[in-house]
Amino acid sequence: MIKKRKQYSPQFKAKVALAAIRNEGSTAELAAKYEVHPTMIGNWRRELIEGAADLFDKGQKTKKQHDATVDELYRQIGQLKVENDFLSKGLSL
Repeated sequence: MIKKRKQYSPQFKAKVALAAIRNEGSTAELAAKYEVHPTMIGNWRRELIEGAADLFDKGQKTKKQHDATVDELYRQIGQLKVENDFLSKGLSL
């Protein structure tokens, strides 16, 4: 019989990680309460702390992505213009 790994929702992970950050109990107590392994709680807690800055960086992140997309499109336009000029010179001969 194949035992499937349990998958937890992001909401559940956030709830457990916040409880760990707030010190609502020891890691062992939280693990027993939420029925997860203590290592998972530590990992979720670390991920939440490391990713917290991204929550406030959403506007700048989309602007950076937009700028990168615009730069890529300008590069493609330049490349197509060069190819077009090269081909038009070949046809005029």
